[in-house]
Amino acid sequence: MTDRINELLSELTLEEKAGLLTGGSPWRTLNVDRLGLKSMVVSDGPHGVRLSEDIETMITQSLPATCFPVAAALAASWDKALLDEMGKALADEAIALGSDILLGPGMNIKRSPLCGRNFEYFSEDPVVAGEMAAALVNGMQSKGVGTSVKHFAVNNQETRRFTVDADVDERTLHEIYLEGFRIAIEQSDPWTIMCAYNSVNGDFCAENHYLLTEVLRNQWGYEGFVMSDWGAVHDRVEAVKAGLELEMPGPSPHRTQAVVDAVNAGDLDIAIVDEAVRRLLNIIFKAQETPKGNTSFDIEKHHALARKIAGECSVLLKNEGGLLPLSGDEQVAVIGSSAMNPVYQGGGSSHINSTKVDNSLDFMREQAEVQYAVGDGVVELSQGKIDEAVTLARAGDVAVMFIALPASVESEGYDRPHMKLTEQQIALIKAVASANAKTVVVLNNGSAVDMSDWIDDVQAVIEMWLPGQAGAGAAVDILYGKVNPSGKIAETFPLKLSDTPSFLSFPGSFDEVRYGEGIYVGYRGYEHMGRDVLFPFGFGLSYTTFEYSNLQVSTNEFGLDDTVTVTLDVTNTGDVAGKEVVQVYVRDLESRLPRPYKELKAFTKVALSAGETKQVTLDLSDHAFMYYDPAHHQWVAEAGEFEILIGSSSADIHLSACVTLTASSDLPSALHLHSTIGDWLADPKGAVAIAPILEQMGQMFGGGGDDNEALGMDMTAMFHDLPLPVILGWSGNTEHSPQDMVNGMLAQL
Repeated sequence: MTDRINELLSELTLEEKAGLLTGGSPWRTLNVDRLGLKSMVVSDGPHGVRLSEDIETMITQSLPATCFPVAAALAASWDKALLDEMGKALADEAIALGSDILLGPGMNIKRSPLCGRNFEYFSEDPVVAGEMAAALVNGMQSKGVGTSVKHFAVNNQETRRFTVDADVDERTLHEIYLEGFRIAIEQSDPWTIMCAYNSVNGDFCAENHYLLTEVLRNQWGYEGFVMSDWGAVHDRVEAVKAGLELEMPGPSPHRTQAVVDAVNAGDLDIAIVDEAVRRLLNIIFKAQETPKGNTSFDIEKHHALARKIAGECSVLLKNEGGLLPLSGDEQVAVIGSSAMNPVYQGGGSSHINSTKVDNSLDFMREQAEVQYAVGDGVVELSQGKIDEAVTLARAGDVAVMFIALPASVESEGYDRPHMKLTEQQIALIKAVASANAKTVVVLNNGSAVDMSDWIDDVQAVIEMWLPGQAGAGAAVDILYGKVNPSGKIAETFPLKLSDTPSFLSFPGSFDEVRYGEGIYVGYRGYEHMGRDVLFPFGFGLSYTTFEYSNLQVSTNEFGLDDTVTVTLDVTNTGDVAGKEVVQVYVRDLESRLPRPYKELKAFTKVALSAGETKQVTLDLSDHAFMYYDPAHHQWVAEAGEFEILIGSSSADIHLSACVTLTASSDLPSALHLHSTIGDWLADPKGAVAIAPILEQMGQMFGGGGDDNEALGMDMTAMFHDLPLPVILGWSGNTEHSPQDMVNGMLAQL
């Protein structure tokens, strides 16, 4: 392949090279017929193939394909093998329909529950997002279909998404918003990365040299190509310089000409263009190794898989008195418009033309004697519909309510105005629960919802997310115990919107959004602020129970580049088979920079028969104990004690063990002219250097410390945040300027 690419690079004209870097049509790369270079087809995703029969135009009516559960649901499965299986099915459909690359998965962090596109994203946590994305990518690419992991980066809202600038500090950028992408690239090597529309710290993502070259290429060693989101490029030449290879959509003659003119004028090095073309050709040839189109896929098999996946993603949030599963002997009042007309996907570019769609009402009628009332599905409050539902609820042994956020609420292009259900739905739930104490609510939504108005009134709640075209059957499988729910929420459900860490700064003002909560996103933030939540990150119930025991770590002390292996036993202590998600968190007991109380670093899902015990093993690399230090612009390890916490959610920790990291990263001094006394004391060599100065200042102020009565203050605490030149200026030394003295000390360090 390398020889063929080198040959093409020598034969392509400058105009053809520039043309290759812009789409040949809205969904193709450029054909170069004279050299036999065929185009590559891309299609929307990420939970289904969205491809039009006429790929030369923008998609209106796409070809039928399986609509699998959305990413918000998939993350709740915490099952990487399941996502690999789904990825292979998606690849089969892409091959059949003629797509070389599926645009997905989306893996931006859920900063706020209000982001309209949250249903397309995995989690508030970068480890979950990165590992789940990697599993899906590996599944697809193993069959010769590429992926375009998106949206790189810091794309966490739809409000003004084309123009907003995300103001995010360097540490937060790396620990929260880039870490998932790094994990996905490390574990799956996606063929392409798609840049986001927004700016990050002043530069549009399409022209952001720091993101596309310094981080993606230089730090992470990424070898695939970067493509734009549709219409994300503002300056084509600057985008090429920054590291963006393919601009979409095309054709765009003026963009092509801009690259040609810049090379001819000496403003753009032809070597940069050649490297961009080389990266693109490498993927085009890789895609051609697997012929696409003129085949078919098994519609029924994939529909059954979609149902299986939806069942694995469902989360049992509440089950008072063991109301669920139902026996099938009950008379059931089924209430809610989504029981008949399911809401199973979000709006926008991911919207799939489904091969078939199930509804829960049909499946409920197969299980029990059922009476049905719509109840909701209206814009204005309708007491008549509520009264009809209440009458049915009173007559039934149990009321099962199918409640879905209206389909138009969650979509690409705009954010949600609030977290609540509709006024009609809230009134309906409360009225039905009052009429029948045995009320179950089955939810369809793509992100957290406010349940404060009604959660205490109902006996059971099942979160089905936006579960894809077969989700209705999966919901009934859960209700009647054919499937034991094993999902865990991958995002915190807050008590109210104002509790969310980003509340004061989401979605920003005009074209700027400040990420003021920093690294304290999701459960990190709720724990840091000491705020109660409705359902904690990682939470989910089961029809059985589990016990954790016998935690062991491979070593109590470890160094850099070492791996700590964690083993424990998990026992199914109930009387039905079930699956448990084991979550491993790490807590740094003492660190130089503030850190969250704990952070997820590993997880696995284990299946257990009734009464069965299995040993679970998870590995923690040294990276699991690191944080990003903005002073050194890198991840650093800091010697000291760490607590390994094993939980079934972020709030339910069952086992713990302490380990000690014996070595710190070997770092150059980050001290500078304006570093404070505290900064110098935190630097081992710096502390030695300023010891005489501190002794002198202590004598000057009468000894300092808590006993200093001259100024009625703790001089040690005061000195801590003073820049060194300031305190030297107070010393009365007139021979040298304080700045010169500090620069001399820095030179010695």
